Amino acid sequence: MLRSASAQIFRQVVRCSSTDASLILERSINRVQLLGRVGQDPVMRQVEGRNPVTIFSMATNEMWRSGDGETSPTGDISQKTTWHRVSVFKPGLRDVAYQYVKKGSRILVEGKLDYGEYVDKNQVRRQATTIIADNIVFLSDNVRERT
Repeated sequence: MLRSASAQIFRQVVRCSSTDASLILERSINRVQLLGRVGQDPVMRQVEGRNPVTIFSMATNEMWRSGDGETSPTGDISQKTTWHRVSVFKPGLRDVAYQYVKKGSRILVEGKLDYGEYVDKNQVRRQATTIIADNIVFLSDNVRERT
């Protein structure tokens, strides 16, 4: 029942008021939620006086136990850290992030994935994945202040 309802929601189609009757826009979802710690204090950048953006890095960790499975207390615990680049364009949130996000803070970031390209200083074309933040939830004080 629930699967059927979910399938119906994803099958909903939005018809555009266009002269082309064959033009159909399907709904899609590009949402990301990250819970982790900030890796560097944010920086604010602006190109030619337009589109100011606050940028910072964020680490998330994945842990697992190697051995006879999750129920076994034996085995080594392994951890993988993944680094994410977070960009904040939203005017009010951009300023709050710049002022209050600090290295070591535990935060929840909600947003969307964005893929782009840039040319590095050696004239090599690189690909970049960025999280465009829509919301930031502050979960703890700066880790340096707790010690």
